[in-house]
Amino acid sequence: MKKITILSRVIKSGVNNFRRNGWLSVATASVIMLTLFALSLLVMVNVVASEALTSLQDKVDVSVYFKTEAPEPQILRVRAELVELNEIKSVEYVSREEALTKFKEKHEDNPLLTQSLEELGSNPLQASLNIKAFNPEQYPQIASFLEGTRYSGLIDKINYWQNREIISRLSLLTQGIRQGGLGLSLILAVIAVLVTFNTIRLTMYSHRQEIEIMKLVGATNWYVRLPFIVEGVIYGLVACLATLIILTPLIILVSPRITSFLPESDLLADFKSNFLLIIGLQILVSLALGAISSLIAIRRYLKV
Repeated sequence: MKKITILSRVIKSGVNNFRRNGWLSVATASVIMLTLFALSLLVMVNVVASEALTSLQDKVDVSVYFKTEAPEPQILRVRAELVELNEIKSVEYVSREEALTKFKEKHEDNPLLTQSLEELGSNPLQASLNIKAFNPEQYPQIASFLEGTRYSGLIDKINYWQNREIISRLSLLTQGIRQGGLGLSLILAVIAVLVTFNTIRLTMYSHRQEIEIMKLVGATNWYVRLPFIVEGVIYGLVACLATLIILTPLIILVSPRITSFLPESDLLADFKSNFLLIIGLQILVSLALGAISSLIAIRRYLKV
């Protein structure tokens, strides 16, 4: 019962410290909130970027275009050899006639292009193989295999290398966003620690006479220290709650726009499915920032 009473007094003292600091408390909690907000956005951007990269990788294939004079039986032999490879998921053969039909269907609203094609008198389109692998990382081996096969003389071009450049650029962009976001979060975390540290220091200074009296009447060291730790924790919890209040409607607002740009991505669904993880991470970081700042200030300025 005595321990509960002591704990109640400690918490009450920490809450009172938070309230007495007024706008200073608001400013401190706001800085921690910015850190949590940046960290949460970093997590969500990472999820969206990963989904975008996965979506692009799923859409990328190796398209092999054969010379117009390449005999169809030999192209089908190339297909048969590719199907035997363990890396290959599927191989679609598109004949010159099928390519022409698809081209006409795609450009049926462009009479000038259709007329120009008819005036040629022959089919200028090439037969092709559209190859999908189980793992996007296997495409370089597949492209190299095609370039080194005895049928390489039949091949006009392989379009994988252009697609690989797109994936590489997106990967670099994603990596840059992650590193930039992490760097920003770390900078904000340091600022949050410094601001909270100074707030606790000012609180201790304003309570210096009260602390001296507590020591004179026999208060233990931790009884004196704990209210300031509680104060730091409160800063973190208030910041966590404020971040959640701002972040949730923002994600609801932005999610449809991201989905219209990346149909495979659903930011709101990702947020809901990872809600406990995000909240847990926010609480952990906010408590750590508040408590660590308080402990540093206590260790440096509270001589008890």
